[in-house]
Amino acid sequence: MTARRIEHSARSMPVLSALRDRWAQERPLEGVAVAACLPVTAETAVLVLALQAAGAAVALCSSNPLSTQDDVARALHAAGVAVRARRGASRDDYYAALRGTLDELADARCGVLLDDGCDLLSTLHDERADLLAAVPLAASEQTASGALRLRRLAAEGLLRLPVVAVDGSRVRRVVDTRWGSGQATVDALLRGSGLLIAGKTAVVAGYGDVGRAVATRLRGMGAHVVVTEVDPVAALEAVLEGHRVLPMADAVREADLVVTATGGIGVVAAEHVPLLRDGVVLVNAGHFDVEVDVAAVAAAGTRLPRVRPSLDTWQLPDGRRVSVLAEGRVAGLAAAEGSPPEAMDVAFALQALVVRWLVEQHPERAAVLPVPPELDARVAELALAALSVRVDVLSEEQRAYLSSWRSGS
Repeated sequence: MTARRIEHSARSMPVLSALRDRWAQERPLEGVAVAACLPVTAETAVLVLALQAAGAAVALCSSNPLSTQDDVARALHAAGVAVRARRGASRDDYYAALRGTLDELADARCGVLLDDGCDLLSTLHDERADLLAAVPLAASEQTASGALRLRRLAAEGLLRLPVVAVDGSRVRRVVDTRWGSGQATVDALLRGSGLLIAGKTAVVAGYGDVGRAVATRLRGMGAHVVVTEVDPVAALEAVLEGHRVLPMADAVREADLVVTATGGIGVVAAEHVPLLRDGVVLVNAGHFDVEVDVAAVAAAGTRLPRVRPSLDTWQLPDGRRVSVLAEGRVAGLAAAEGSPPEAMDVAFALQALVVRWLVEQHPERAAVLPVPPELDARVAELALAALSVRVDVLSEEQRAYLSSWRSGS
C-alpha cells in the first residue's frame, strides 16, 4: 500500500520523476553522501529515491516530530535509505536522529546536507566540527525560518560551509510557499477542527507569502479576515487587498480562529489568552512551535479529553474553551499531509538540481547563497512543459532593446 502511495505521489510529480529517470542513467551523484532533514512524507520519498537513483547514498531524519508518516519511513528503509524518523518522537529522540544522520557523512568523499528549519545544520556546527574539517560539505535550506537562522550564523562569522537558501527561489515561492502551504494550512484546519469557515472571523498573523495565501483561501470560503502585522508595507498591502488590519490584542477579541504565519515567537502570547473568545481555534502555519504559546493556554485552563485527533482543548475558569491544533506545530504537516504533490514537485525538483549544482560547482565560500537563476528557470520550464503550456521567446531585437541603456523616448 505504501509503495503505491509513493508511486501515486510520483505520478503527480512529473518534473522530479523526469529528473530521476534521466539521472538513473547518468548517475551524477555517484559517491556523494546526502544527509537530509525533511518532513518524512510520500512526496519526500520521491525526492529521496530520485537522489538514490542518481547514485547518492541518502540518510534521512525528520524535520518535525509530528510530520513523519511511519509507513513511508519503513518503505524507504526497505529501499536502502538510512532512515531515522518516528511520528511523535520525543525531543531527545529527535536530536539523536539528527546526530545519527550526521554520522552517515563521516566516511564520505563529499557530502550535501538538505535541511528544513536549520536543525541539522545547527547541530553540525554545534557538535560535529570534525565533519566540517574532514569532509567537503555543502548544503541547502528549504525554509525561510531556516535561512534566517543561517544568516544570523553567517553574520556572527560562524557559518562554515556554503548553503543555498532554496526558499528565496522565485519558482518555489510562487508554487509551494504561496499555493502549496496555503492550501495545506487550510486543509489541516478543516481536518482538525471540522469548522464551517463561512461567516467566521479569521485572524491571520503575518502577511507574507504564506499568510497572504491563507487569508485569500479563508476569505474565498466566506470568512471575515483580519490581518495582524508588524511590517507597515505588508499591512498596507493587506488593507489594499480588502482585509482589515488590527493589533493582535484587538483582533483576538473577535477571532473565531487565529492562524499564525510569521516565523517569529510569541505571536499569540500569554497576554492574549484572557482576551480570546469562547471556542477559538489557534493554528500555526510557521515552521517552529513557538508562535502560539501553548504552555500559556495550558496554564490558564483545564485540559479536556480529546474529541478530534489533532485538536487539544482547554477550558478556562470562566467556562471559555480554547483549542490548539497540532500542539502548535506547523499544522499543514502535523494535522494534514503537507503541500500537495504538484507543489512539492517544483520544490523538490529544485532541491535535486541544487544538490547536483553543489556537487558539480563545489562553491567554496562559506555563505548563504541564492538559488542560481538558471536553476529557477529550468524548473519553471520543466513544470510548464509538464502542463503542456507554451510561452513566447524574446526576439533578438527585443533582447537588444532590453539590454541597452541607449533606447529612450
